[in-house]
Order: sequence, then structure tokens, then C-alpha cells
Amino acid sequence: METTYSAEELAAMPDRIAATFSNRSVFVTGGTGFMGKVLVEKLLRKCPDIKQILLLVRQKKGKTPRQRMEDTLNDPLFEKLRTMRGGVQPLLDKMTLISGDASEPDLGLSPADRQRILEETDIIIHAAATIRFDEELKKAVMLNVRGTKLVVQLAKECKHLKLMIHISTAYCHLHEKLLEEKPYPPPADPHQIIQSMEWMDEATVAAVTPMLLQKLPNSYAFTKALGEALVVEAMNEIPAVVLRPSIVIPIWQEPIPGWTDNINGPTGLLIGAGKGVIRSMYCKSNSYADYLPVDVFINGIMICAWEFIENHVKNVNIVNFTSSAEIKVTWSEMIDAGREIIMNRVPLNGVAWYPGGSMKHSRLYHNICMVLFHWLPAMLVDCLLFVLGYKPVLCRVQRRINKGFEVFEYYTNNQWDFQSDIAQTLRKDLNPRERQEYKVDAIGLDISRYFEDCILAARRYILKETDDTIPAARRHMKVMWCVDVMFRLCFWALMLYWLSGWVTPLFSSTATPTPEPIPT
Repeated sequence: METTYSAEELAAMPDRIAATFSNRSVFVTGGTGFMGKVLVEKLLRKCPDIKQILLLVRQKKGKTPRQRMEDTLNDPLFEKLRTMRGGVQPLLDKMTLISGDASEPDLGLSPADRQRILEETDIIIHAAATIRFDEELKKAVMLNVRGTKLVVQLAKECKHLKLMIHISTAYCHLHEKLLEEKPYPPPADPHQIIQSMEWMDEATVAAVTPMLLQKLPNSYAFTKALGEALVVEAMNEIPAVVLRPSIVIPIWQEPIPGWTDNINGPTGLLIGAGKGVIRSMYCKSNSYADYLPVDVFINGIMICAWEFIENHVKNVNIVNFTSSAEIKVTWSEMIDAGREIIMNRVPLNGVAWYPGGSMKHSRLYHNICMVLFHWLPAMLVDCLLFVLGYKPVLCRVQRRINKGFEVFEYYTNNQWDFQSDIAQTLRKDLNPRERQEYKVDAIGLDISRYFEDCILAARRYILKETDDTIPAARRHMKVMWCVDVMFRLCFWALMLYWLSGWVTPLFSSTATPTPEPIPT
């Protein structure tokens, strides 16, 4: 039985993980992405004595790095931190914003900024990457492979480097049905791939992409495997760790349960089904994917840094951060839980159709359902919108859904398992306070409550639907239920009528035909 500690007893215990970052400078790439935002928030909230965060930020949409960071710090994710520290400015004071781009030569750094990184950096956390599965190969190579090579070169020149952490993915060696915590040969020579992509134009790259990818389904898996290989190659020269998270999903516990800034992964699936635009999926419903809440992975990053730097655990070089060894949620369980939450607890606004549909094990059956319940309604609604003078949208939405299904089906109809011995062993070194404040286990996880938090957060922060609209959404859901029942009754009535047109002549043909009158 686990011992229970009071708040005073926990506060008296040391926080050795926060102490690891005390008076140290951390260089972070990808700090404005989904994972990077949660990392920056956790470092600033849990490590008040951190010397500085050197943050690589590129100019985007006419905004300077400082303007982009101010926008980020005003996000609801940082509300708790802003309250603790007294606003945005004290947070900016802990940051050194460096203008650059991980996809550009030399990371787009000025000589002065590069020298500053070399002089001041103690820890590097390289999280910048494109996570688009359909990204053009050249763009993916420039960011995921060449960008990693340039960060490794930077790490080799840092004068006070204690550790470089590279964020890979558990889904980059897809030919391995059991991914162990060890390096694997890359699918190609990363140095040659970088060189070839630098001189080839987009048309040539597009032509050779199928040959390069071979059996890999997309550019993401290919380039992440190459980037990981570059870090493994440099481990003899620099202190480096490769972390492989599985599918990173919204926050579980802190600072905002369910928070995310995108609709990738299961969140998008639940929203699409909840809005009524996803009615059929080709999927093995009893299979499962490996998911990892982003706050759990960020805790894992900080724990690994502590183990490597302070405890000198040198065999912690490649760590799989996965969850399926402790908890498995099948696709059907996830969809059923999401459907119940959206129908009864957290309905969405503007539902196009009552949430329903199912997962199909037959490709033919799925394709028929796609035509009947995806494409035909979309075309009918778009025609109506066009007649009324509005811009048609549903067919465009269905094309995006189909594109997403191409990726979705590969991962849902294949199964992988992951070894996570090192990640589970690391927990044993934590004291009770650290186990609570840097949670990396599934103890206390309520799947239904977690999905409810995800849907509610997506409703608030992505769909911009306020909580005061929930009662109206419930009423609308009841109306859509009635419409759905009427549609089903009409559909089956038409089917029976159509079948009777075939069945009646079949039976009538067995009767004795009436003789024609003899002409006089």
C-alpha cells in the first residue's frame, strides 16, 4: 500500500529535478510548437532559479520573434504562470529570444547569436520538427534531418554543454514490430540525403520520393529516423540522449487538463465524429495505438536531464516514452467514450449530423458508407449553400478528411509494441514529491474523465465555443437525434420499397399466367 504524505511533508522533500536546471541556460528549438510551449511553461513554473531559456524563434507572418513570444505567453496555457510571476514581462526576462530557423542553413543564426549560444548553453533540447505526415520530402529533410545535423554541430562547439536531448518518435522505425530502447540502422545515409536534397529541385525530389521512402508510409517516419541516426552517430563526441515519445496528445493534469493547440490525433477524430462529419472509418476496432499526454512526456524530459547530469547515468541514451505497457485503449473504446461524452456531457455547437457511425473491418463496406454518408450529404449541402449564395465548404472538408484517413488507416490497421524498461526504471529514483510533481505513471488516470477534459478544452480553445452555449448545444443535439431517426426510417423504407420491386416480380413469375384471349 502506498504511503500518503501531507502537503507539508511533501514540501519538505527536495526537488532535485528543478535543482538540475538551477542557474543553468537551456537552449530550446521548437519552443513555439505544441510540445515546446508545454516545455517552456513547465521550466519557468517549476524552475524559478533557471538562469535563462535561449529560445530559437523564427519570424512568421510579419511578426518578430518577440511579438510571437508575447502572443504565446498570453495563451491560456500560461495563465497560471502569469499569475504566479506577475505578468508576461517577468517571463520574458527569463528568456533570450534568438532569431533563427531550424530549416535554414546554419539555423539562420547571426554570428553574434551563434557565439552567445556557444558561450552560455548548458543544456540543449532539440524539439523543432515538422510533424506533417504529408509534408514534401525536401521540406521535411531540411528541418528534421539537416536541422538536427546543424544542432548537433552546434552542440559539439558548446563550451559548457552538459547534455543534448533530441526528441525523436516511437514511430520512426516502423519495420520493427517491437521497438527496443536501442539504436536502429537508418533507412538511408542521412548525410547523402541532405546533400542530394540541397541541389535537387522540388520536381526531381517528388519523382524520387517513392524510391527513397520504399516501404515507409510517409516523409515524417523517414526523416525522423534519419535525424535520430545523426544524434546516435555523435554520442561518442557529446553527451546526448534520444527520447522517443509515442503519439503525443493533450495535457492530462497541469496546468490545464485537456489543453492542446491542434486537432491532430484522437482529438481531431473525436471532434470530427462529434460534429457529425465523420461517419465511417476503416479500422481494426480491437487494435490500439500508443498515446502519451504531453505533460507526462515533458516531465520525462526533465527527469532524464536530472538522471544524466546529476546521477551520471550514462546508459540512458535512448529512452522510449510510451504508455501501452501500463494501459491500452482500443479504438472502439476511445470512440465509444468520445461519443457518450459528446452526446450527453459536452456537446459541440453546429453539429451537422447526430454523432454516430462506426468502424468498418471491410474496405468495401467502408467505401460504400463513405459514398452514402460522407460524399452524398456533403454534395447536397454544398449545392444548397451555393443556391442560397454561400460558399460551399463540406466537399472541401471531406477531401481533408479523406487525406487524413490515408494516414490514419496505416497506423490503425498495423500494430506495434514498445519496450519501455528505462523509462519505468527512472521512476524508482524519484522521491514522493518528485513523483507527484513530475508524474510519469498512469496511477489515477480516469480515461473517461481525460477524454471529457480533452473535448471541453478543444471546445474552448480551438473551436472557440464558450461554456454558456452548452445548453443550446444540448437542445440542438436532441433535434439532430430526431432528424437522424427520421432519416434512418426513410432510408430503410426506401430500401424495402426498392427491394420489393425485385421481390414481387420474382414471386409473381411462379404463378400460372393468364391466357390471352383468342382473337376472333
